Amino acid sequence: MPGPRRNSILQLPLKLIFTEDGINFFIKNEKKLNRFRMADSAEAYGISLEAVTPASIQRMLLIDYISRIELSRVEFISKRQEIIDLSKLIAYSVLYHKYDWEIFQHLIQSNLIIRWNRINPGNIIDERTRINDTYLEGILKKNRKSIHEIRGEILKPVLDEVNRNTRLLAEEKNIQLLLSEKFLDHLRPIIWFILLKYQGSKDYFELLNFIRSELRSFMEKSKIAEYLSLMILELLSSAENTNLQNYAKKVYKGSRHVENVLYDSTVRSTILKELEKQGERLTLSFKLRGIGSSIGTGHRLQVTIYNKESEYSALKESVNDKKNLEIWEKSLIEFYQDLPDTEANTELGMYYLSYLSEACKKVNIRFESNVNQILSSELTVITLALSF
Repeated sequence: MPGPRRNSILQLPLKLIFTEDGINFFIKNEKKLNRFRMADSAEAYGISLEAVTPASIQRMLLIDYISRIELSRVEFISKRQEIIDLSKLIAYSVLYHKYDWEIFQHLIQSNLIIRWNRINPGNIIDERTRINDTYLEGILKKNRKSIHEIRGEILKPVLDEVNRNTRLLAEEKNIQLLLSEKFLDHLRPIIWFILLKYQGSKDYFELLNFIRSELRSFMEKSKIAEYLSLMILELLSSAENTNLQNYAKKVYKGSRHVENVLYDSTVRSTILKELEKQGERLTLSFKLRGIGSSIGTGHRLQVTIYNKESEYSALKESVNDKKNLEIWEKSLIEFYQDLPDTEANTELGMYYLSYLSEACKKVNIRFESNVNQILSSELTVITLALSF
């Protein structure tokens, strides 16, 4: 996760939900798994943690052990930096894997691999090939100097462009330089092995140019991680304040200064404790699809915010049977337009939404957002979906 400021440990109550590969790994290593009921009423296996290192989460994401991350709290603002770090970490993990997948897809369709497969019919390389990464890593370690030279050939033009960019501050340049290294760090060993084997050939330089071109593209896409984390924080802040205001209106009936009451830290703390007792929690959920898929389908990140820890899907299914339940679905921009200014800083939310949407268009990332509201239960479910 690039950037000079990040927490070495995320102090957040996380539920990590595992993929089939993740479950098999933990069972094989005799680790106990818990069965959780998630905010959408789905049941899944995983573990719960009160604190975790970002590196350990990223490792599990990149080897396809995690399919979902969920956390529930009454308030999130005191954990602002942790939420930003977690959101960016997950978005970067998707981008790292997508970059690696794009390079591998190009590689297996290249003249290099077509020729390799023709010469080595017993050891063809394609999407279904089970590659012994440990064996390849041993070869790469013995050829560290050559690998270092290849990395330098890929990076030098990109780094020169970053250093010449007068629009970037020194800190921003450092982040870009670190980011370029990170993307290369997450390329699978077979890519480096092929580059090493055919170093200096015509096809080698063609592959090098493609890796470099995609690196530039994904460095641009990486800006989405920052915008997304700010959008998530704004949505959580808005939902948190709405919950506080709704509770204050019930308790301080008739008061003309309900909003001002929330700025009193003592009163705010009291209300938060009451909401905790009543189970009125916000839930932030990250769902990942395709991040570790060998066939590359997906690479989709879905972020969902539930403003109550209710069983959303069960409530939604019951709509057909109960006419007095009213469920609405609208776009996020419509949702913001309908919010009164006294309940949330809608201007800031609209700004972040517009910025994120436009930024995704520029880098060819499909972005969708919608809001489901079940009026009788005051449940609001906000979904942001990004297809990389």
